[in-house]
Formats: sequence, C-alpha cells, structure tokens
Amino acid sequence: MALTRKQWIVIGCIATFVVVGVIVGVTVGVVVGRRKSDSVTVEQRVNDILAQNPLIDGHNDWAWVIRKYFRNNITGLDLNEMTKYRNITTIHTDITRLRKGQVGGQFWSIYTPCEHQGKDATVSFMEQIDLMNRIIAKEPEAFQLARTAAEVREAFQAKRVASLLGVESGQAIESTFSILRLFYQLGVRYMTLTHNCNTPWADQNRVDRPGSTLPKNDGLTEFGKKIIAEMNRLGMLVDLAHVSKKTMLDVLNVTRSPIIFSHSSAWALCNHSRNVQDDVLRLIKKNRGIVMVAFTPGFITCDSKNLGNISNVAEHINYIRNLAGVDGIGLGGDFDGIDQTPYDLVDVSGYPKLIEYLISQGNWTDEDIIKLAGGNILRVMEENEQIARDLQKTMQPMEDMIPIADLIKNNITSCRYLDMYPNATVA
Repeated sequence: MALTRKQWIVIGCIATFVVVGVIVGVTVGVVVGRRKSDSVTVEQRVNDILAQNPLIDGHNDWAWVIRKYFRNNITGLDLNEMTKYRNITTIHTDITRLRKGQVGGQFWSIYTPCEHQGKDATVSFMEQIDLMNRIIAKEPEAFQLARTAAEVREAFQAKRVASLLGVESGQAIESTFSILRLFYQLGVRYMTLTHNCNTPWADQNRVDRPGSTLPKNDGLTEFGKKIIAEMNRLGMLVDLAHVSKKTMLDVLNVTRSPIIFSHSSAWALCNHSRNVQDDVLRLIKKNRGIVMVAFTPGFITCDSKNLGNISNVAEHINYIRNLAGVDGIGLGGDFDGIDQTPYDLVDVSGYPKLIEYLISQGNWTDEDIIKLAGGNILRVMEENEQIARDLQKTMQPMEDMIPIADLIKNNITSCRYLDMYPNATVA
C-alpha cells in the first residue's frame, strides 16, 4: 500500500530525531571520554606505564657501597631502610626507595677498583657476585635473579626487582676466556671492557683527555677483538661505558651483536671523556645498540659548581634520542657509584619524576616512554640471546692465550704463574 504524504512527513521526523540523537550521543561520549583522559594526571599516567612495563636501570653500585663501608657483611644490615646509616655514608639505594621509584629491573654493578688488576681481581669480583647472591637470597620477596629478557619479565610479573649482574671492567677476567665463560655461567650478562684503567687488550676513556700521557693499546687489540667475539657467542652484552673513543669504534666495527653504554651521556652537551660523541651515536643507531643515560653531575653539566637537575638529564636523553633514535636510549643512573647527584634526582626513588618531566615536554608518547624505561634494553638482550644461539651452532669456544708481550707491556706478570707460557722469559 502506498504511503500518504502525511505518513512520509511523520517518518521523516522520526528519522531526523534518531539521527540527531545518535550524533548527540556520540558527541557527548567523545567529550566525556576526553574529559576523563584529561583528568588523568601525568603522575597517574607514569604510574600506570611503570606498573605494566618494567623500568630497568643499567648501572647501580649498591654492592660496592656495601663492600666499602660494611665489608660485605649483610646479616645485620637493614636493606629496606639504608637511610639509617647516613652517619656512615650517603646511600642512594634500598628496597623502600626502589619500590617508590618503581624500579622493575636493575643491572647491579659487580665492581672492585683497578688496583686489583693483575693481583686478586677475579677473586674480588667473585666476592661481589657472592654478595649480590646473598642479598637476593636474604630478600626473596624484593629481588629475583634474572639472566634473560624472559626472566626479567617473569620477575616483574612476580612484583620483584629483576636483578641482573654486570661486571664493571674487563680486569675481572684477567685476560682469559675461561674466566669470562665462568662469569657468564654465574649469571653475568654484561661486561664493561675497562674501568678507569686499561686492560692489556683495551684502552680506557682517560687516554682521550687533553695532555694525557697514559700508555695506549691503540684501542682494541687483536686479542681484544677475540674477547668481543666470545662475548657475542656467549650472549654477554658488550658495555662501552668507560672505554676510549678508539676502543668504541673498534668494537662497533667487529661486534655482531648490539652493544650498550650502561652509564654514559652526550659528549656534545658535556665534553667529558666518559660521554658519547655524535659520530658514535650514529653508529649505535646502525648497530641497534643503546646508550643508558647516566645521572652523574660531572657527565651532565661539566660544571663542578652545578650539580644539575632533572631538566639537564632530560636534555641529554632528548639529544641522544635525536641522533641514536628512540630505540637507542635508556636509563643508567649510576646511583651509589657517584658521590653527588643532581639536585632533584637524589636516589633511586626519583625515576618517575624524570619520566613525568619528559612527558610534560609533549614529545614523548607512552610507547616512547616504555622503550626508554626498559623496552629498549630488553630488545637488546633478546637480540644478543638470539645471535648467541645462532653463533653457537658454528662457532667453538675461544681457547687462545693473550700474547705474553701484552701482559709484560702492562706490567701484570709478577703475580701470575706463567706455566701456560712454557717458553716465556720475564725479566
């Protein structure tokens, strides 16, 4: 039956009301949703991000502080509230502040000074690994040992700080592949090639300082290149913090795996020899490596009278991001390895404030923050793990000995029994 003109008018009116209602409903929903989003503070946004994604710092010297001031005795030590020991020294780390800082993973520095090289370096580094094992065992609800990216995620899901071990200085292995492999078996997942002293196979950063008369290896020696190859085969991250620029370039030329700088900043903003120059930053982007920005005032401001603040640290983060890419940046606070801190980054509780500042700048998405906080270092670990699996299919463990001439040159034969060099003659 054909509709009358009046009926068509009625239908048209009803349709109009329906359409208008839908439009109004959608508009209201969008506005309400937008207001809800706007009502989420930056602090809440950061809290949500870090509750779901681990913040992983590249370098913390808590173990060194415990060795230096407490002789590695932790039985009666309150690891939850170490501010109570401020009459002894300022300590940047404890469980309470790690929780406040929403730290989801930490590379704990396994470190003793250069003076141990050629004497008891391996012994002293083993003592520090034992210390971290005892800390983890003492506080199992707070810490969980992690050796892979997957284990980091497991610890984070269990609401424990994923505890990774990083040997700070190649002196620890006393120039032998055997000790390098044993450290890997003990859970060490990165090795800084030098500290502020050369190893017999790699140069440290201070050789680059103006007027330096320190002896040089001219970067990475041939034996040093074999060390890198073995680290790649094992899946141990190569850490270039502390090394000379020539060593950086040599490593980037031979490594098959992404490298890290566990605690360094941008040389263009502070021309300290511990920082990373622009051409190296561009190479890191090609290598798919990562620079974990240090909070060390001397690396941030280059001004002994200005300790710097969050904005100065953020400037280094943004600068490195612009050259190495958002996939090439991370955080490496160096807490408890530094005597002074930026004014508003005084301990491990301060990470959320730094991230809040970055977000407030308007050019960091949630995805970017996730990468900075821990996503990038997890990706670097996973790539090293996969490359190691591939290399182990065709590559045998290294068995070479470092040339004795390299040991003699560096004057570290006096405390070493040279039975592996049967024809050696040492004056």
